[in-house]
Amino acid sequence: MTGALFVVSTPIGNLDDMTYRAVNTLKDCDMIACEDTRHTKILLDRYGISKPLISFFSYNQVIRTDKLVCDMAEGKKIALVSDAGTPGISDPGYVLIRAAIDTNIPVIPIPGPSAIISALVVSGKPTNKFIFEGFLSNKSSQRKKRLKELKDEKRTLVFYESPHRIAAFIKDVVDEMGDRDIVIVRELTKKFEEIQRNKASALLKHYTEHAPKGEFTVII
Repeated sequence: MTGALFVVSTPIGNLDDMTYRAVNTLKDCDMIACEDTRHTKILLDRYGISKPLISFFSYNQVIRTDKLVCDMAEGKKIALVSDAGTPGISDPGYVLIRAAIDTNIPVIPIPGPSAIISALVVSGKPTNKFIFEGFLSNKSSQRKKRLKELKDEKRTLVFYESPHRIAAFIKDVVDEMGDRDIVIVRELTKKFEEIQRNKASALLKHYTEHAPKGEFTVII
């Protein structure tokens, strides 16, 4: 009898965003695979959950995937969580999900928070069609190349960016796509949540003068 892989969405900041079903799934599973065991333990403690944790991140995903697939083949129920939001998006969870599918192990989604959707719906940009580009290259030349390719795209564009690259990213947007109206969403659902809607040049000036902090979602 095979087990199952539960892909469990967790809060992107505010721990109150945890769903009842997600809590119950984590309580019922045999093991939780997570990016950072210390980070996940904070969430589990908040909801009184005590389960074995196994770290699963980019540097050990190959070794850990084999073990987890074997465990599920023997009947164990494993929950996959990321540090924040929905697993499998811009994190190594995809590897485990693909391996479970290839081994005919049931993969069950436990939906919940997603920074992509949360940022998009408050941006004021069209939501009927959009493209998620995730993190572009950390090299400006490659980043500019991709932005140039997207210049004439009619659908709304959604990107992730880190604080130490946000100013460079916006500059590349101005250089390759023009001084567009863009939306920058920072620290969603957290204490210092911030949503800025402005010209790219104005936001570039802001983040050049003020040290960026937190995680960013950019909508163009």
